[in-house]
Amino acid sequence: MNTVSSFGFKRPVWQSIVMLTLGFWLSASLLLDWIIMPSLYVSGMMTQASFATAGYVIFWNFNRIELLAAGLVLTGVLALSKDTTNWRIGSLILSVLLLLISLADTYLLTPQMSAIGLQLNLFQAAGEIPTNMNILHGGYWLLEIVKLVAGGTLLAWCWQKQ
Repeated sequence: MNTVSSFGFKRPVWQSIVMLTLGFWLSASLLLDWIIMPSLYVSGMMTQASFATAGYVIFWNFNRIELLAAGLVLTGVLALSKDTTNWRIGSLILSVLLLLISLADTYLLTPQMSAIGLQLNLFQAAGEIPTNMNILHGGYWLLEIVKLVAGGTLLAWCWQKQ
């Protein structure tokens, strides 16, 4: 099943689905990482005791959307590789990498960061950021960079493939 655009070339439906999903996913990641979280930091919310809970809720929801997007991208790449003989093996590797990053964010990093940031003693003032939290933040940013590069590369390959 192919769709026809106004430019006169045909693009498989799964290719369009992969492109739209990657565009939504990468733009939502950039919005969360470069607008929402810095805004919360500047507003002083990160120094409040309830920030770990609020951050967990935000990332819990976003991570589930990421898992759906990663699954949809992998499904689309698998469908395209079945129908198209010229499809790159690298696209399959990148889509699996995106799924692994989503799983790591969802089931490793977000719960660990929330647990470290959770303040259990209501009578104690918020202290310094624990060293483990900085290590987890570094891991998160590393995975985000890999996700953006892998997703951008896959999106570029889908865009060039006609």
